[in-house]
Amino acid sequence: MSKRKAPQESLNEGITDFLVELANYEKNVNRAIHKYNAYRKAASTIAKYPNKIKSGEEAKKLDGVGAKIAEKIDEFLQTGKLRKLEKIRNDDTSSSINFLTRVTGIGPAAARKFFEEGVKTLDDLKKVEHKLNHHQKIGLKYFEEFEKRIPRAEMEKMETLILGELTEIDTEYIGTICGSYRRGNTPTLRCT
Repeated sequence: MSKRKAPQESLNEGITDFLVELANYEKNVNRAIHKYNAYRKAASTIAKYPNKIKSGEEAKKLDGVGAKIAEKIDEFLQTGKLRKLEKIRNDDTSSSINFLTRVTGIGPAAARKFFEEGVKTLDDLKKVEHKLNHHQKIGLKYFEEFEKRIPRAEMEKMETLILGELTEIDTEYIGTICGSYRRGNTPTLRCT
């Protein structure tokens, strides 16, 4: 809950989506935090940009977008995809580690360790449940629930309920439901 203005829907969502996916790959698979931060910063800057980006050169004028990211933006705008992401998605190691980090409680190091032990899927993870800590067991148990999309109408009911309670606590606070709900996506994946 904050007192800041909610951003508008991004005109460059395709670009920001691939940048976030690259960021997660760098963090989860390569453990390259500097690249993770660079991709996240570029995605954040582009998400706030009020116009639809038409070229990498245009994007490069924005804070946090360098020559290499601009090249990727050009490739994406020209082809609708990115060779690097296609390669990552087709790589068993990368896709398995990225998938395992979607389980609450499993970070990049644990995901890599599980992968090296032959764990690649939820079924594999269930077979080694005895090796999971409490938090990871909860993440595994409720994985399907955590991945479900919440209908927008349900989110609107939750928003009304939560904001009503917040107002009763203190009228100075302003609450905002974030994530895909705030971006206007239907249905919403998660609320924060």
